[in-house]
Amino acid sequence: MSFSSVQFLFAFLPLAWAAYYILPARGRNAVLALFSLVFVIWAGWSGAAILLAFTAFNWAAGLAIGRAPENRLLLGAAVVCNLAALGFFKYADFVAENVNALLPGTLPVLSIAMPLGISFYTFQGISYCVDVARGDIVPTKNPLRFFVYMAFFAHVSSGPILRWSDQENALDPRAPGRRVDASRFCNGIQRFVLGLAKKTLLADPLGSVYAAVTSVPAQTLPAPVLFAGATAFFFQLYYDFSGYSDMAIGLGEMFGLSMPENFDYPYLSRTVGEFWRRWHMTLGAWFRRYLYFPMGGSRCSLGRTCLNLFVVFLCTGIWHGAAWRYVAFGIWHGLLACVERLGLARLLEKLPRWVSHVYLVAAVWIGFVFFGAPGLSQALAALWGMVTLQAGAPGMTLAAFVGGKELLLFLVAALLCGPVQAVFPRLRSWARDGREPRPLTMVLLAVLLFFSIVQVTAGNYQAFIYTQF
Repeated sequence: MSFSSVQFLFAFLPLAWAAYYILPARGRNAVLALFSLVFVIWAGWSGAAILLAFTAFNWAAGLAIGRAPENRLLLGAAVVCNLAALGFFKYADFVAENVNALLPGTLPVLSIAMPLGISFYTFQGISYCVDVARGDIVPTKNPLRFFVYMAFFAHVSSGPILRWSDQENALDPRAPGRRVDASRFCNGIQRFVLGLAKKTLLADPLGSVYAAVTSVPAQTLPAPVLFAGATAFFFQLYYDFSGYSDMAIGLGEMFGLSMPENFDYPYLSRTVGEFWRRWHMTLGAWFRRYLYFPMGGSRCSLGRTCLNLFVVFLCTGIWHGAAWRYVAFGIWHGLLACVERLGLARLLEKLPRWVSHVYLVAAVWIGFVFFGAPGLSQALAALWGMVTLQAGAPGMTLAAFVGGKELLLFLVAALLCGPVQAVFPRLRSWARDGREPRPLTMVLLAVLLFFSIVQVTAGNYQAFIYTQF
């Protein structure tokens, strides 16, 4: 059940609002826990059972580590168990398939369905245990609050990745920070609607363009079509992921749980390092805090610092998925980060801003070709086709994939991903100012919500017709 689905918008969310605000404050965490469990069960009963097991394990591990924080064996066991479970559910089949490609029949392919949100709540569990061991937080004895921290439906499927220290106070249903007045609720709706519009009006149509391009072998497509498909995915990924983050933050505000920002116009960056401080910021912060700094960070020799950076970006790529294209994505960004640390970043600072910006956009664009392709071979074929200005098969013209509507979509996507906000800085804080929406803003939000719902319902109707006939 996605945030942009009919089920969520017209059934799940209204029922959650009603139950949350009808019950007294002391019962509100129970409401969030129940609805979060239903949200996960919607994706599968087994996924819900796994989430409950993860939550119980990390809650108990936190209490054990809190009693003996100097016992590194306890912390090591907790981290290893979390990573082992993540590895089993997310990477076991990938490993088996690659081993069997070399040694047929060696390992069984289990065809394991990956539980909803396991990549996110695994990292939250690890951060909780590590922070307890470091003495940064006191482990909670309240399992209900811990479950809400791990499984709140607003962030369980797509983040942001949270830390207990940032959520602890708000998880008390009677704490001042949990109160939701009309201004805060309206701001939450505003943020949610903007995220929904990103998802339905920009990301989904761009995704349709990319799906059409990737449905045809890259070797048969001309270079302009390959370029258009990669560019569509470049924008789709930003609007899809940042839209989900906006919706999650908006939902959190509606229920009194503030969440950290996850995107800060990353396509305005000038270096790969800056890009990852703006793109999926909670993931980047997690890797810095729990992997990069413990390995020594940048306090080591230049060579060791580059190795640390490369390992972090390789792990970042692998975290995104079990496929060689994600490994290639991580290696690409790791190599760029190392080259920047070796001197490219200093050179870019001396060049005109537009030069470094073009470099960054090109670097990220190439990385996303790997990230979004159906497979590594298809990504390499697409890149080769663009580099060699491939002519493609007869009839495979750009007009067959991109018309006037798509060109307008590209233009709007390019302008709203950062350039307009850079020219008009007030727009950058418009959605985050926490004030009640003004009349003009309310009209704009109503229009966006209307067209978003039209897009959602039209998509569901088309899916229904397709499945029936």
